[in-house]
Order: sequence, then C-alpha cells, then structure tokens
Amino acid sequence: MDIVDFLKKKRESMFNVANILTSANLLSGIFSILFAVSGRLDLAVFAIFAGAIFDFLDGFAARLLKTSGELGKQLDSLADMVTFGVAPGVLMMIVLSLDFTMIDFYQSNLSNEVETQFDSWMIDFTKNKLRASNYLPLVGLIIPFFSLFRLAKFNLDSRQTTSFIGLPTPANTLFFTTFPLVLVYGDISASSFSQFMFNPYVILALIITMSFLMVSEIPLFSLKVKNIKWKGNQIRFTFLLISLVLICVFWLWAIALIVFLYLILSIIENTFFNKESNEV
Repeated sequence: MDIVDFLKKKRESMFNVANILTSANLLSGIFSILFAVSGRLDLAVFAIFAGAIFDFLDGFAARLLKTSGELGKQLDSLADMVTFGVAPGVLMMIVLSLDFTMIDFYQSNLSNEVETQFDSWMIDFTKNKLRASNYLPLVGLIIPFFSLFRLAKFNLDSRQTTSFIGLPTPANTLFFTTFPLVLVYGDISASSFSQFMFNPYVILALIITMSFLMVSEIPLFSLKVKNIKWKGNQIRFTFLLISLVLICVFWLWAIALIVFLYLILSIIENTFFNKESNEV
C-alpha cells in the first residue's frame, strides 16, 4: 500500500479527527443532561457550550483534513440531536418544574433546591399525582420533538449549504440556555423583565414559537464570510456590532436577544438586500 492509498484509507476511517470531535459533542450533551437532573443547571449550560465548540470544530477539521463524508454528516446530526435537542428540552422541563417563590436566589445551595423541586415533580409525575396545571413542564419536550425534524430536514435540504432555511438547532438551544443562566447567576425577583420572561406561559409561548421557527421556510444568513469587505457583509458586521452592545447592556439576557436579532436581521436582509441583488 503506497502513501496515497494509506492517506485515503485514513480519511475514510470511522474514527477520524472530525468524527472524534463529533463524539465529544455527543458526550457534552449527555453530561449536560446529567448535570441538569442533578440540579447543576450552570454546569449543564457550560456542557452545551462545550458541545457547540466541538460542533464547530468537527466541521472545521473535516474541511481542513478533507474527511467530509456521509458518515460524518449522519454522526453530526445524531450528536446534535442530543446536545441541541434533548439537552435543552430537559433543561426547560426542569426550569418549568420549579416554584420560583420558594427559591432564595442568594443561597449557596441553589443546586440542591433545584434538584429537590425537580425530584419532587418527577415523583408526583410517575405516581400520577399531578394536577392538570402541573403537566406544564412537559412542554419542554416540544424542543427535541421539533429538533428531530429540523435536523432531518437539514440533511436532505440542498439549499442550506451557504445559509440556513429555518432556525438552526444550536441557535435555538443558545436562546433557551439564557433561562438557567439567569436562574443561577441572576435574581428573577429584582427585575420586572425577568419576572415576565419566567412566567410559565411566556416560556410556553417561546418554546412553541422557536420550535416552529426551526422547521419554518424562513431564510437565515450564515456568519461565514468570504472576505472582510463591508459590501456583501453589511448584515453580518451589523449583527456582530449590535451583539457586542447587547452583551454590554443586557449581560445574561443578551444571549436570547442576540438570537432574536439574528432572526430580525435575516428578515431585513431577505426583504431588502437580496431583493436589491435580484433586481440588479
């Protein structure tokens, strides 16, 4: 076997660098779920962030090492289903199971309180002791339900090579990581905006809206840039600049607001910029 055949064999290997990074994405999602049900919502979110980094790196490695293939594509979707489908669904299920009036946000053992309340809800659920209104946490499972269809649609849609059709699952997941982060590092009672956002029915509306956006036909721009010129990248540079301002002003809530900004600017680009290019 010559060196060319050897390198080709390596590229086609199941356990190449890109696929190993994809598996790290999967494990990050699993750890996120384990941390979440243990009450460590902060670590659950950080595990999702780690998964997002691995999700970026596996594609980068595949292109760099020229190991892109159908196997890697399928593995990527399977890993994303856990990290950006099941994990955020479990996170939001836990958030919706909590009674915020019973939580002291300045206590050091917040994770114990979260674990206790969620365990209590799970016991009542398995023993069918819940009132009708207490089934609301199950709404969180809408996220993995729609993520499944979003990921399958993405694999089959040839239009999404340079941009997206519908909200990507990582963006949807980042939006919902805001809630556990505010819960752990913020004080819901100190802000009327936070109190509004943590209203269970507001969260319900957001979950349904964002889930439908994942399978929608709304074109969304990609952050990939071919050059650093302003022309042709107006929307992308505007997005990055406004995002920096949102982070400085809104801190934790900036994550959710940046996802909204992404949607709004995508609509603006498709309404005005793409229309102008088509007319030319």
